[in-house]
Amino acid sequence: MNASLFPKSFFSSPFRPARGLENPHLQTVFATLHRRRPPQLLRLRREIMLPDGDHILLDCHMPSQPDTGAPLTLIIHGLGGSSDSHYVLGLQKALALRGWPSAAMNCRGSRRPNQATRAYHAGASDDVISVLNVLASEEPQRKIALAGYSLGGSMVLKALSELGDDARLFGGIAVSVPLDLARCADRMDRGLSRAYRKHLLDGMGELWRAKIRFFRQTGRMEEARLLLKHVGSGRFRSFWEFDQQVMAPLHGFTDVHDYYRSCAPNRFLSGIRAPTLIIHSTDDPFMDPGVVPGTEHLSAAIHFELAGRGGHVGFIGGSLRRPVYYLEERIPEFLMHLRRAGS
Repeated sequence: MNASLFPKSFFSSPFRPARGLENPHLQTVFATLHRRRPPQLLRLRREIMLPDGDHILLDCHMPSQPDTGAPLTLIIHGLGGSSDSHYVLGLQKALALRGWPSAAMNCRGSRRPNQATRAYHAGASDDVISVLNVLASEEPQRKIALAGYSLGGSMVLKALSELGDDARLFGGIAVSVPLDLARCADRMDRGLSRAYRKHLLDGMGELWRAKIRFFRQTGRMEEARLLLKHVGSGRFRSFWEFDQQVMAPLHGFTDVHDYYRSCAPNRFLSGIRAPTLIIHSTDDPFMDPGVVPGTEHLSAAIHFELAGRGGHVGFIGGSLRRPVYYLEERIPEFLMHLRRAGS
């Protein structure tokens, strides 16, 4: 794909929130509370072995009448999510309606306790690339698009930077990404964002406690003790505390500052060579406007779509009675645009 066809740009998003959902918090929580699982989406569960002996679970959809020239879209969920997250299922359904295949990745430990002491984090591009390597080897003629949401978007942007001009890549999409990890951790300590912080940290604490129980049940007592040392009761008061106590030491970082500095997605934007769409809202309650990078930090391959409203992985238009999920229209539209441009 010729990235020069898509010069770097910021542009104002055409998205408009549904009447009654203008508030960023309503945008953020509406689908989680009110959306039903998309019907008639048949997925095949498969396990991918990673180079370190751990595993990744994928939920894959291949349309009954596939578009043979379409890319395979690898979708990565956000923190605390899974392949069953509404935005993942929604995108898979939207792609399926076009006859395009997809694979929804469950990051390490998101579905069941994984084998390694590590899990996933903002810089876990190695897992994304490992899965891409397997999928590409199985269908060498089919290119792969990477789509990530929130923390999954962080992983995607870093992977795109590391893959560079890799011929297997079709393009990338990243939605509601915490582009500056330190700023986002600070933002989660203010106002109503503290409710999201509590929800996410409670969930992550339980996942890590479940892993400790799994290690104990399987006789891996030394690893269980290591995790218990860092996880403790599983209750954390801030992302700074959680990332300092758990994420940094268990994933090879010196401390939380090293983690945030090394994995901040803004660091990797200039190195992206595959055509990439970044969708971001300035009212996202998970971050502040200061995370938006300057144009000098964007590579020529990036389209940065900036909305004034949309919340965090929200972008719900239409009406309350008939909501329209903008991301499920915009992302396939972008991929189809890339396909037409590359044909």
